[in-house]
Amino acid sequence: MLTDKIELRKKFRQLRRELSAEQQQEASTQALQIIVNHRLLEESEHIALYLSRDGELSCHEIIQWCWQNSKKTYLPVLDPDQGQQLLFVEYTEQTPMLNNRFAIPEPVIESSNVTLIDQLDCIFLPLVAFDENGNRLGMGGGFYDRTLAEIDNLARSPQLFGFAHDCQQASSLSTESWDIPVHKIVTPSRIISV
Repeated sequence: MLTDKIELRKKFRQLRRELSAEQQQEASTQALQIIVNHRLLEESEHIALYLSRDGELSCHEIIQWCWQNSKKTYLPVLDPDQGQQLLFVEYTEQTPMLNNRFAIPEPVIESSNVTLIDQLDCIFLPLVAFDENGNRLGMGGGFYDRTLAEIDNLARSPQLFGFAHDCQQASSLSTESWDIPVHKIVTPSRIISV
C-alpha cells in the first residue's frame, strides 16, 4: 500500500503542478465564489487555512475575504515541543513570518497568538488527492492526522474542509486507521459534503 500511496502522490502532485499560474489564480477565485455562494463560512469566526505551495489550491483569496469580513485567520505552525504536530497561530497582515524546516512560511509563535483546536470553527486542509468519501491523501508527513487525532473527543470540534483542485479527485483512496477524513471537500467547481 505504501508504494501505491507514493505513486498516487507523484501522479496528483504532477497534475496540480501542471496548472498554469493563470489557471491557479482562476481556480482560487472560483473556489472563493463557491464558498461565498454556499455561505460556508457565514457562521465561522475562527478559520484555519494554509499558505499554498507545490501547486496546492491557494487560500490567499479566502484569507483576504476573511480579513475583509472581520473573521480571524490562523495558519499551521510546526509545534516546537511536539515536532510532529501542528499548532494554529493567528495570522494577520502584520504577523511576522519565519520559514520552517520545510521552507514553508509560518507565523512567529507568541504566547498570545496560539489557539486551541476546539476554538477553531473550521480548518482548511491541504491535500494531494481526495475521494468522494472524504478521504484525503496528504504529503505523507502525517502532521494533520497526528494533530487532529483526538478531534472526536473534543467538546467542540471544528469542521474539516479538504481544499483542492478538481483534478486531484481520485476514484477511491485506501486509508489507515490513523487517517482523519474531512467533513467537506471544497474545489473550484463544487462542495462535496461527506
